[in-house]
Amino acid sequence: MGDGEPSLQLADVTTALNTALTALKAVDPSTEYRVVGTSAALLQGVHLPVGDIDLLAAQRENVDTFATALSSFPCLYPASLLPKASQYFVNYDVDGVAVSMSTVEKQADSDGMECVGHGPWRHYVLVTCGSHRVPVVRLELRLVTELLRDRPDRYEPLLGHMSVHGYDAQLLEQAMNARPLPTERQRLVQEHLDYSFP
Repeated sequence: MGDGEPSLQLADVTTALNTALTALKAVDPSTEYRVVGTSAALLQGVHLPVGDIDLLAAQRENVDTFATALSSFPCLYPASLLPKASQYFVNYDVDGVAVSMSTVEKQADSDGMECVGHGPWRHYVLVTCGSHRVPVVRLELRLVTELLRDRPDRYEPLLGHMSVHGYDAQLLEQAMNARPLPTERQRLVQEHLDYSFP
């Protein structure tokens, strides 16, 4: 999302996600996914800019199933491999909201990353979204992604929310250790969350 582009509101995200998941459930109710990205944070009460909805899939077959389920909606990007990103990706317009599903096909031993390895499959919360209970990646993992991308308009609201509502210190430590962060961003976390690096 560039400067000046409108940010999606919670109602936009929940409505589009409910529509997409209802269609997916009609085709295959067992498809496993996680909500990741900025919409994952918004669904957990963090007020930050959101441009789309990102769903993470474990396997390419899940992405193909999603494409079949959403075939009546305008396709923004057909299911295909993005070699540079190591993703199998598809994107649809669901009532004016871009909803994508992709794999992230990189290996990692850590379970402290938002979209790589076991992290998103082990560390999530269930959020009610219309008629669905939606698995949404934990904020601790989302925060580190935004710190690495150096997007203060995303990580500052996350830090503010976590400072008020709390966080899992052990999980945050795992996420912070999974990928090296610049020193100044480590200090930001320490200042906002009273967090000490081991």
